[in-house]
Amino acid sequence: MSSTLAAKATTQEVVAELRARSSFMFVSHVKPDGDTLGAGLALGLALSAMGKRVGYFQQDPVPRNLRFLPGAEFVSREVPADLPADTLWVFCDMSDATRAGEFLPKIDRANMLNIDHHLGNSRFAKLNYILEKEASTGACVIHLLRALDVPIDKDVATNLLTTIMTDTGAFMHTNTTSGVLRTSAELMDAGADKPLITEEIFANKRFAATKLLGMALERAQLDDNGRYCWTYVDEAMLAACAADGEDTEEIVQHLRAVEGVEAAALFKNYDGAIRVSLRSSGRVNVQLAAATLGGGGHFMASGLTFNGGFPAALDAVHQALKAQGL
Repeated sequence: MSSTLAAKATTQEVVAELRARSSFMFVSHVKPDGDTLGAGLALGLALSAMGKRVGYFQQDPVPRNLRFLPGAEFVSREVPADLPADTLWVFCDMSDATRAGEFLPKIDRANMLNIDHHLGNSRFAKLNYILEKEASTGACVIHLLRALDVPIDKDVATNLLTTIMTDTGAFMHTNTTSGVLRTSAELMDAGADKPLITEEIFANKRFAATKLLGMALERAQLDDNGRYCWTYVDEAMLAACAADGEDTEEIVQHLRAVEGVEAAALFKNYDGAIRVSLRSSGRVNVQLAAATLGGGGHFMASGLTFNGGFPAALDAVHQALKAQGL
């Protein structure tokens, strides 16, 4: 085994492992998004077409807006009882295995593959395929599929394009490079259904989500001379709108879009925890801010779970952002 396996695996090393194994379980992180699920489904469908045994573990149910993804119907919290002992568990889009949730069974590190593009990945697996410059974990998977020399059909292409559109904000974020657009065009040529992705993820919002957005924006506040915009969602607001956690996903983007805002935060105070979504307009490194509080992500989009009360969370996040130049 190459010494690089303990740190960062090459494309060739990962492909050799994919060819050698016969059974795979793909793992998505809790509160799944289009990248974690789409990346796993894309590689899983391709391996299945090669005759491999493939399953998908996800602690949380598939969100409403991702149920259209090809293969999503196979995702489950249940682990097959007859799973071979040498099954390779493939973790997609998570910097640490704990992001998979407490229902993940105990797995030998020798049977772990970690595919990610996040800064600060803990490299918890035997094989750590980390490409920090890629726009999505799905884009990392594309390198593997090309090296495997397997065809990218319309289902795989739709899953892959979903990962890119999710993590580029429908091509609006600054990680939308010319290379990202060329790759996206190739996926569309392969059959990826861009109109369906756009409709299901970005345009098809429940009325409850729209009402919740209005309520959250009504409570929004500007601090630091208009450079910091924040708001919150709590149990009472969810109940008043007949909404749930899935309906909060786009709120922080509206805060970041306010003129003059350099950093935005959404505090989600429900289900016994305070989760914080952070966004940056490009100057404040919210990944480093989140990391100081046990979270992570990217320079312009990160998150964390705060251990403490709501007032303490407000202050801690504000101070962390100020330490990054807010």
